[in-house]
Amino acid sequence: MNFEDLYKENYAIVFGYLLSLCNNADIAEELTADVFLKAFEKISTYAGKSKISTWLCGIAKNEYLQYLRKNRHHLSFEELNDVADNNNFENDLQDRNTAVLLHKCLHNLPEPYHEVFILHVFAELNYKEIADIMNISETSARVIFFRAKNMIKKEMEEKYE
Repeated sequence: MNFEDLYKENYAIVFGYLLSLCNNADIAEELTADVFLKAFEKISTYAGKSKISTWLCGIAKNEYLQYLRKNRHHLSFEELNDVADNNNFENDLQDRNTAVLLHKCLHNLPEPYHEVFILHVFAELNYKEIADIMNISETSARVIFFRAKNMIKKEMEEKYE
């Protein structure tokens, strides 16, 4: 596979993952470019043990963590709402208020629940791929996702009551 094909086939996954982490399309776009540049430089280190999209999401996670350390960036609820306006995810929900509430609940999730939920729902990675990225067992990835889902459900129910 040449680099152009790699980019075309995996751009949406990497960008979507980064967007869900940083909640800012401009930052996600910049970081996505950095990910593919780093992947191009390090393609010889890809061992083929996991899907290439999993490898790329691992690079994306590291790039995002570097970005946070460098910029000490903290998201506000206003930024989260701006992302909700630009994110296609809420189109799948019945109303905009539910989408915003879901994003706020997701924003409040502690790690590792936040990241596992993002990887599974938005990046559409399976538990094995999540386990590879996070250096945890597949069972742990499943349990963390289950707990994250329950935390979000509980918080959404409390907000609606």
